[in-house]
Amino acid sequence: MTATNAPLLETTTEISATPQEVWAVITDPRALGGLSDQVWRTHVVGTAPVGLGTRTVNINRRGPLVWPTRAKVVRFEPHRDYAFRVKDNGTTWSFVLEQAPGGGTIVTHRREAAQGTTQISRTLQDKVLGGVEDFDREMSSGMAVTLQRLKALLERS
Repeated sequence: MTATNAPLLETTTEISATPQEVWAVITDPRALGGLSDQVWRTHVVGTAPVGLGTRTVNINRRGPLVWPTRAKVVRFEPHRDYAFRVKDNGTTWSFVLEQAPGGGTIVTHRREAAQGTTQISRTLQDKVLGGVEDFDREMSSGMAVTLQRLKALLERS
């Protein structure tokens, strides 16, 4: 189902907000979707609050292209670690929070794919999205944008 390992993508920033304040935003699918370059909207399947095992349907966009993905929350350690695995491509996206020495929060955003990505995902990246390596670079840049927007949102008040 999956093949060669995909590179770990990671970006980090420090935000002048508490881990609790950061956590409230990153675990709110409506807010998080608005911060991403690619994820346009996220819909929670069911009505329970977001937690371990929560499933979502994400609407992604890139220019005129729009496609859905399905995800499941696989790590949920309040104020520390939030991760969801995308079923359609085998990647795990996460936010790891650490208390910064000055009182803020160090946020690390990662895309992991230790088992590689699915063949269908690589084929679509190659044929439709400009190539796997270019798409990975775009994802890495997008992760940095997500953290910049998260920082701006939380430091605005």
